[in-house]
Amino acid sequence: MKEKTAVVSDQTVIETYFNMVYKLALSQTKNKTSADDVTQEVFLRYLKHSAKFESDEHRKAWLIRVTLNCSKNVFSNAWFQKTVPLSEELVFEEQETGEVYYAVLELPVKYRSVIHLFYYENLSVEEIASVLGKPPSTIKSQLFRGREMLRSKLKGGDKIV
Repeated sequence: MKEKTAVVSDQTVIETYFNMVYKLALSQTKNKTSADDVTQEVFLRYLKHSAKFESDEHRKAWLIRVTLNCSKNVFSNAWFQKTVPLSEELVFEEQETGEVYYAVLELPVKYRSVIHLFYYENLSVEEIASVLGKPPSTIKSQLFRGREMLRSKLKGGDKIV
């Protein structure tokens, strides 16, 4: 007997995953306006996406992958390359006050991505590897190196490059 997959409304999906997509976009772009644009683009792509998702995990992985790709596209945009960013404070509904969060934002993108997905989105190494299309050993290495950079930064050691 075939299992029926529950039909989830687009509105429910957007409400469920909005904060995850926005925070991931913000951690990647480090810019509130760009994060807004990326979030909007991700959900527009979701609404246009005609294929059915096998499960909620599949939908979440798809949204994470599209968010990361759209965030990368921000940096290749000609407008972005010809502008100088303004200094702005990052604002969340739940204000991040910890020194750790801001240290994570200073990490290189490849380490920032895996740290964010592991600690803020609670994905396992295998789930991150699947989403990013990399071997689990690479994800473990990136997590290790990212943690080492954070440890150094938080102890006042070498500056993250």
